[in-house]
Amino acid sequence: MQFSFKFALASASLGLALLAGHAAAVEFADVLDLPAQRTGLALHSPLAAVARAGGRLVVVGQRGHILYSDDDGRNWQQADVPVSSDLTAVRFPAPRDGWAVGHDGVVLHSADGGQRWTRQLDGRGIGQLMLDFYTTHPQADNETLLEQARRMKEEGADKPFLDLWFRDAQEGFVIGAFNLILHTTDGGRSWQPWNHLIDNPQALHLTAITAVGDEVFIVGEQGLLLKLDTASQRFVALDSPYKGTFFGVFGKPGLLFAYGLRGNAVRSVDGGASWSEVATGVPVSLTAASQGADGGLYLFSQAGQGLVSHDDGATFTTLDIAQRTPVSGALVGADSLLLVGGRGLQRSTLPLSQ
Repeated sequence: MQFSFKFALASASLGLALLAGHAAAVEFADVLDLPAQRTGLALHSPLAAVARAGGRLVVVGQRGHILYSDDDGRNWQQADVPVSSDLTAVRFPAPRDGWAVGHDGVVLHSADGGQRWTRQLDGRGIGQLMLDFYTTHPQADNETLLEQARRMKEEGADKPFLDLWFRDAQEGFVIGAFNLILHTTDGGRSWQPWNHLIDNPQALHLTAITAVGDEVFIVGEQGLLLKLDTASQRFVALDSPYKGTFFGVFGKPGLLFAYGLRGNAVRSVDGGASWSEVATGVPVSLTAASQGADGGLYLFSQAGQGLVSHDDGATFTTLDIAQRTPVSGALVGADSLLLVGGRGLQRSTLPLSQ
């Protein structure tokens, strides 16, 4: 099973930290109980994702680092974060209400635009949460679901959330490894598992989730494409022309675009009913995307390459990015481009020559 750069990097760094800990014979401290340390190097440390919180920018990354900027990314301040887990994704459905997720099954919430964060959930409680739900709400294949819950409880906080999406400040989903999917309708005060409401019998990793208009989509391993059926309140599988891992999905009304391993990308103009493959000309994994104010679709790779399309993703041209570094998150503004990845943050002024 394969992950994109930001997830592999976080796992590698965790392994190095464990080795260092054994060598120094220091007392173990659970990253879920250790607040993120403040450091002037946070912007140059591995970062995984970037989001807008009204007029503010927020980035998240390794060791629980969260930073925010109120001047379009020129200056940054570090947020108060109660954990040191590697964070993988961040979303703000409203200017002040935002969520971040990451390794160790952690879910964080901010009610002040990203300055301070509180923990709503972590992997130490997810297994019991699932057991309680499927014990009191039995499903057709309940024994399988209960067994999954027991295993989750036994294995503890070892599974990451990889993405999240919120419709508003109340309803949202968090998704992750091995079909991990939880739903909230009260702003994260309580969560319910949706393992019984998703067409993913192999428990493939769920890597990204987004909404296009009123429709919600999930992508994952082995060409997994899913769409939320509002009538049945179930994520149903869509036919996919590509059987490798997708790392992201985004779009706009009338267009849906998914991208992943080895430069592969697919697009749909009929809500996911049919898909066509797109020639990107990039041989390495596509790991980030953003939509520009000009309507352009921007893609970025694990090798730091940039692409842009002005014909709704049918064709792409190469961007001239001065400094190529691995990219795991991107945000295109009216006159700036913000990229985050294994070497921290990079800000460029638009337009870039094409």
